Amino acid sequence: MIRLAKPGFFAPLLLAACGTPAVPSDPAPASASAPASAPASASASASAAAPVPASVPAPPSLSADEAATLLFPGDAPAAAACTEIDPRARIRCLIGKRYEGHASARATVLSLYEKTGSVVGVEEPYVMEGGFRGSIRIVPELPVGRYEKHLTWIAEASADFDAFFDGITARAKAGVHYRHRALSWKFFRSVGRTTPSAYASGWSIGYNVSGSLHGSAEAVRETLFHEIFHLNDAARLSGPEPWSRKKLGSIHDAILQKCSTKPSCLAPYAPMPTMVRGGTYYAFQPNNGDAVNEYGADLAARYYRETRAVLRGEKPIKPAFKCGPEENGRAWNILVDEFFGGVDLVPEC
Repeated sequence: MIRLAKPGFFAPLLLAACGTPAVPSDPAPASASAPASAPASASASASAAAPVPASVPAPPSLSADEAATLLFPGDAPAAAACTEIDPRARIRCLIGKRYEGHASARATVLSLYEKTGSVVGVEEPYVMEGGFRGSIRIVPELPVGRYEKHLTWIAEASADFDAFFDGITARAKAGVHYRHRALSWKFFRSVGRTTPSAYASGWSIGYNVSGSLHGSAEAVRETLFHEIFHLNDAARLSGPEPWSRKKLGSIHDAILQKCSTKPSCLAPYAPMPTMVRGGTYYAFQPNNGDAVNEYGADLAARYYRETRAVLRGEKPIKPAFKCGPEENGRAWNILVDEFFGGVDLVPEC
């Protein structure tokens, strides 16, 4: 999906759109690193041995073969030039080969990989059937030259997400299981179009260098938080139905029953101001898959926006979403408890 950079700006713009995410193949939680297992303590009694602690799952990671496909889609001979046995060394080699001749971009991509385990490559060419957007031709576009600024914005967003989740985790009542690292970044350009700005599927983010939402670092940050939520949403529950449909569906359906697609009625319930040109708020836009998934992702982006301001000691964003209609507060609490360890730093209403 996509979002407006300025809070409170309600221009009726078509900013971009997410594709409905597939259930990721690797539903591992997104911690920056797996904590080391605590050593078993010897009991004071020789006959009472301490129980063996459960093993801690390894943090998510991309394989060298996945990185090769991402960096050299459809070009196996080029990827075969890197033959290192160690997977991380091979991935570094693949990045170096793909970004050969683009020293600054290569440095950014390598740094992002070392810090987060994420790899920046390209999307494969295809024609997207974009619902209300129609058919859109997608072509791969390496983020170099005039498009290199997008690499910088992604790297900055990744660092910001690390700081955000560090702050949340330190205050959490329960574990925060939210993957935002070890992602596949698939850069592309939509031919003759500025949509979709981004989409999410299978622990990968498609990023459009011509996306209408990608006008600033702030806009990119919030767009990416929205997209990364889609991945976590799809991975949260077993089965084909995302978490948002099961947990937020009744709230979203009741709002639509009350307002249909009328913007003036939906305005108090829209977590973000994003609107579709000639349509309604993105969180309630028809012919765009199950709109509750966009409602959930927009709600997560609103949580990020408001909570980030508190963590950074900035002026609280008003009005707080949870302080609107009672449906807003219910949805907010459900999301906060499930994805963010019950941490609600936004001042009470």
